[in-house]
Amino acid sequence: MHTPQTSPLLSEDSRRRLREIAHESIAQGLASDAPLAIDARDFPSELQCKRASFVTLTLNENLRGCIGGLEARMPLVEDVAYHAFQAAFRDPRFAPLTDEEFSKVEISISILNPAEPLPPMSEAELLQTLRPGVDGLILDEGHHCGTFLPSVWESLHTPREFLNHLKRKAGLPMDFWSPTLRFARYTVESIPAHDAEPTVSVHKSESSS
Repeated sequence: MHTPQTSPLLSEDSRRRLREIAHESIAQGLASDAPLAIDARDFPSELQCKRASFVTLTLNENLRGCIGGLEARMPLVEDVAYHAFQAAFRDPRFAPLTDEEFSKVEISISILNPAEPLPPMSEAELLQTLRPGVDGLILDEGHHCGTFLPSVWESLHTPREFLNHLKRKAGLPMDFWSPTLRFARYTVESIPAHDAEPTVSVHKSESSS
């Protein structure tokens, strides 16, 4: 089985700065309804590299917003600032974040490594291929598309649950299958809301399920 390549862990200082930037961008949004304007050239080179990110907000352990991108389009530090603002104020599932909620919300960041397209396979083969706790998954079926970050495995523990709910998120029946379905998987570097050892989702062994 192919093991996705993972980028080196960011330095402790860069992780701290990304947390600060996400927080400052939401604060700026509360003040001016616009994300924090920054110049990537003011930051370390590893934050100037183009990488894709998702920013997730939780309040009382419940999702309060999650927005990101699958393709690296801008410097990482700018990407995080933009998506922190979007998660707080532009996630269509939620009302804009309030000042009161901002004082309590927790902000976590997922930095995506490049996606690995999966070859055409049966649903049973896909379920065998998925690595719980490791893989993020992208589904593409014409106008239906969606993704789950690896963190979703915390609530959807089995490959079957993970795949079925991703289909539903993409607007498809949970029992849908078609030979035209296309999938790609990716790993992430996680920056949790609280100080902790940083992680990169990696494949530990071929026997993991």
